[in-house]
Amino acid sequence: MPMSYADNIVALATPSGTGAIAIIRVSGADAITLVDHIFQSIKGKKLKDQKTHTIHLGHIVDEKKVLDEALVSIFKGPHSYTGENVVEISCHGSPFIQQQIIQLLLRNGCRSASAGEFTLRAFLNGKMDLSQAEAVADLIASDSEAAHDIAMQQMRGGFRNEIQKLREELLNFASLIELELDFSQEDVEFADRTQFTELLNRISEVLKKLIDSFALGNVIKNGIPVAIVGQPNVGKSTLLNVLLNEERAIVSDIAGTTRDTVEDHISIKGINFRFIDTAGIRETQDVVEKIGIERTFDKIDKARLIIYLFDRFDFDRKELERIQNRYPNKQLLPICNKMDLLDEKQIQLLKTQIPNVLFLSAKHKIGIEELEKKLLDLVDSGALSGDSTIITNSRHYDALLKALEEIQKVKEGMDMDVSSDLLSIDIRQALFHLGEITGSVTTDDLLGNIFSNFCIGK
Repeated sequence: MPMSYADNIVALATPSGTGAIAIIRVSGADAITLVDHIFQSIKGKKLKDQKTHTIHLGHIVDEKKVLDEALVSIFKGPHSYTGENVVEISCHGSPFIQQQIIQLLLRNGCRSASAGEFTLRAFLNGKMDLSQAEAVADLIASDSEAAHDIAMQQMRGGFRNEIQKLREELLNFASLIELELDFSQEDVEFADRTQFTELLNRISEVLKKLIDSFALGNVIKNGIPVAIVGQPNVGKSTLLNVLLNEERAIVSDIAGTTRDTVEDHISIKGINFRFIDTAGIRETQDVVEKIGIERTFDKIDKARLIIYLFDRFDFDRKELERIQNRYPNKQLLPICNKMDLLDEKQIQLLKTQIPNVLFLSAKHKIGIEELEKKLLDLVDSGALSGDSTIITNSRHYDALLKALEEIQKVKEGMDMDVSSDLLSIDIRQALFHLGEITGSVTTDDLLGNIFSNFCIGK
């Protein structure tokens, strides 16, 4: 991280490479003045004399040499993204032009921005808290509707507001308990213990709810891995191709065609699923196929959901039970493929033998919608439809766990009627961990770790 945040910084805000336009961002106390030195408005205006949030057409000039015709947008602090004076130069997207303008600004008093420094300055200048700043990175990285919606909700302050409210209420009672310590000789009680117990119970419920949401939030952010397993030649590759709507996996009547895992992802109702077509599980002497089967079990280990695919010719109850016993904590969805070859009596018999079995025909694309609906149900996608906060950040998850642990200590202390000074220690720790989330409590190392993962220019 840079040693000083008082410098004027510059970076390319759009992806590098050739494009129609590129945006070069400048931020700092002297940003507008610095750009004024290299910009000639077609109307002869000086940028420093113009109103904030205005756009001006002119030329970027290096002494007498015109580098490009550009639009320059000015945002005067504190009403800008960083809270400082900000200028954005929209130039033509030639990599040569981009570098010429950036080098010109570097020679005129700017330095290159480090990764995430614009957003870091926004945080330091009070434009957003730390959880919102991290949501900016999540928004940029979002590759599904669900991930986008969660990042937007957090960036708008949904998570921050929930944490701040809890922290303020806890801080209020903490102040009363601290006050009691000043009057310990008089044996005065300022904090109503009954109300405080109710608050602790309510905080515990909210923290548990947020912690539980991480299981869903994490898979939404990273995609939900689904392993398709079963005997050879039951239609695993065909099912994968139908789900992806492309010929991604080799389909053949020859058993053991899939020698390695094949992966790809699709979005179902805004949620990313990463499907893994695995080698058929069977006893084999083929060395290459054996390696593929070993990799199948490696992929199952990492999957969140398991689709066990079979057909009327290849159903092996013992194999299904082995998978269930080997992975008792994973959600297993048994599916009978080639249902078009079954009569009603056979279907009813399988329903009796296998609870929760689904029927489909991958070849004829029958039952695919029902499968997609079932997959959404298994990941509790209904939680996304409301306004409830969903945690996706492992740092927030860790801080919430630690805060809940301290709250539990306070509750235990209340039950044991411990002294106010001992209660206040655990309360301060809970406040500390809640403050870590929003950035009320932070360190340079923490900021360096968070913002180093941002792209340069954001």
